[in-house]
Amino acid sequence: MEDGTIAWPEGARVAIFAPRTGADLSGLPKDRTQIITRFRPDWEAFQAVGWECVLAPEGRYGAALVFATRAKALCQGLIAEAAGVSDGIVVVDGAKTDGIESILKACRGRAEVSAPLSKAHGKLFTIEAGAEFSDWALAERGTVEEDGKAFVTAPGVFSADGVDPASRLLAEALPEKLGAQVVDLGAGWGYLAHRVLARESVQALHLVEADHVALDCARQNVTDPRAVFHWADALTWAAPGPVDAVVMNPPFHIGRASDPGLGRAFIRAAARMLGPRGRLFMVANRHLPYEGDLTASFGELREIGGDNRFKIVEAARPSRTRG
Repeated sequence: MEDGTIAWPEGARVAIFAPRTGADLSGLPKDRTQIITRFRPDWEAFQAVGWECVLAPEGRYGAALVFATRAKALCQGLIAEAAGVSDGIVVVDGAKTDGIESILKACRGRAEVSAPLSKAHGKLFTIEAGAEFSDWALAERGTVEEDGKAFVTAPGVFSADGVDPASRLLAEALPEKLGAQVVDLGAGWGYLAHRVLARESVQALHLVEADHVALDCARQNVTDPRAVFHWADALTWAAPGPVDAVVMNPPFHIGRASDPGLGRAFIRAAARMLGPRGRLFMVANRHLPYEGDLTASFGELREIGGDNRFKIVEAARPSRTRG
């Protein structure tokens, strides 16, 4: 932008699709820019430094910027969404590990595309105004059949094509009595919540999910009046009071990179919200080294199920001072 390689329209509104926390947007006009994001931690991070965040485009824009995502179908959907609301260029920025090469090749086959700018492990290119990408638009919803029920999912959400095997194992290992107040931390599109609410003793189940699209699916899949939905960052969400149980299948990837630190943060968050007699029920890949973190945050720990790929852990006696 500084040397004129990207011709940003002067005075026009700008839409930025799916930037991740830490992205440097300092070259963009904050007073006439909207960030379109459905991921709560990113929403909160950008809002905190003065950017306007919305869930969906609002009107027309003079240009758009898309941050490529790891999921190709989702990335193509974002490009289609950006092209559909921009009267000017669409800029696409992404890392090689997120498939930017493949996206660039696909765009070249159907629109006027600039020569890419490359730096480190990333590439950036522009699509000229008026390009037609409507056939890339994401399907509104999909379905997953399980237990005689059709669950609603959406492209780009975790495990959109079927029930995650780790979540299924956790659901089957849960005891009949979980307590009255339960939290599903990182609830996704609601499969685990559906299984938890088969227990009459549960008085309230809080579904906490950062992905707004996934949470919207969960609202359609879990219609039990005991379900309470929270679009929130699982690591900072505060329960309305001490809870009896937390169930979770925490993520352990940021992009393509494995990051056990995310699961560790989920463990500490669970310990903070549980009451003195509360219990955590967690599934994780067997190779992930969570035992030290669980021991630091709980007084009791035992494995209650799993297979050669996953382990199901029950942790009790949460300690806020340890966690």
